Amino acid sequence: MCGIVGILGSGPVAGTILEALKRLEYRGYDSAGIATLENGRITRRRAAGKLKNLEACLAAEPLFGSLGIGHTRWATHGRPTADNAHPHHNGKVAVVHNGIIENFRALREELRGKGHVFTSDTDTEVVAHLVDEAMAGGLSPVEAVAASLPRLKGAFALAFLFEGEDDLLIGAREGAPLVVGFGTGEREGEFYLGSDALALAPLTDELAYLEEGDYVVLTRHGAKFHDAANRPVERRRVKTPASAFLIDKGNYRHFMDKEIHEQPEVVGRTLAHCLDLSAGTVALPFELPVDPARLPRLTIAACGTAFMAGLVASYWFERIAKLPVEIEVASEFRYREAPMQPGGLMLLISQSGETADTLASLRYAKKQGQKILSIVNVASSTMARESDVAALTLAGPEIGVASTKAFTCQLALLPVWRSPSRGRGARSMQRKKRDSSPNLWPFQA
Repeated sequence: MCGIVGILGSGPVAGTILEALKRLEYRGYDSAGIATLENGRITRRRAAGKLKNLEACLAAEPLFGSLGIGHTRWATHGRPTADNAHPHHNGKVAVVHNGIIENFRALREELRGKGHVFTSDTDTEVVAHLVDEAMAGGLSPVEAVAASLPRLKGAFALAFLFEGEDDLLIGAREGAPLVVGFGTGEREGEFYLGSDALALAPLTDELAYLEEGDYVVLTRHGAKFHDAANRPVERRRVKTPASAFLIDKGNYRHFMDKEIHEQPEVVGRTLAHCLDLSAGTVALPFELPVDPARLPRLTIAACGTAFMAGLVASYWFERIAKLPVEIEVASEFRYREAPMQPGGLMLLISQSGETADTLASLRYAKKQGQKILSIVNVASSTMARESDVAALTLAGPEIGVASTKAFTCQLALLPVWRSPSRGRGARSMQRKKRDSSPNLWPFQA
């Protein structure tokens, strides 16, 4: 997934944006770019390849604006070239984008018919042209974004910069995560946008997450959120523990090596939230949204490594609990429109809690009358917020591309069986005959 950073600051921001983008390198990318507003005009630096190439561009031609946006791109539409790198700029608008604009071809042809000339092969460039066209029709930047967002189909997170607007940064999300950061202390009055909270460390630990369909208008006077119906809304500010941002390889050669060796610690930390070692029990401090003894079938959906964890769990549920399981790749399931029996249970697994296909599967299952349980690593994630019950894997940030500790923690959380001899919420840790009522997911976010 691509990376987004936006800063509404009090001094030059290009260097800070570059450092924030480096914290997102673990996602993978093939080009990068930064745009700032200088004397009311948008100025860009873009480069193919690694961030060191963009860093060299900035060293040769520095950017000095106090308002800027940056991006690391993983090519989907068009080759990984400087011309296809974000930010994209047209007229008075610059934009960075995560996700895919599914109807970009139709929009591009419409805009070409109005005289627009495109300079890249990307789906993203159409967003800059669409908003600029709305502004040319007399709308303000905020009005133009609000009018353009409903015309975009797909999954996206967006950050906008506007010529002549040195106190305005706009972010929007639909199916892809975006977080707002609030400057505190010496940074009071600064605001930040990021596709990942990790990108905003150590700038701030006070965050607010955009909900599905939201857009946010940032000025140095504050943040104003609007929902998908363009109504002003409040979004809760949360304080993220500083320890969540302590990302360091330590004495290891690379992050994957470090994360392999962290597995005993993080699995122990995860299970410690489930186990009462003094009593020898596993405590469930919540009611499951369904009666597991009467559950006719369990559906599991996930992507990638999380799907592999679900596949292993499906063997456990069927062999030990005698519970029929359907295991689905979320990217396929979301498009199948599979009929689901109302009152059923769906389990979703995601490291980030923001996996677009898994999140779409969650929403489809809800519309089908399913109760939702999720296993995620981020308590504030969209998936955790939208589930009936969410179980946290306390693996910490996983920087290595190949999942190790997150996968192990997912497996550790999957089956915990109820002992009928204990009270509600207590599960015996002793080896016993299998009870007919499987009880799963040991704690709630």
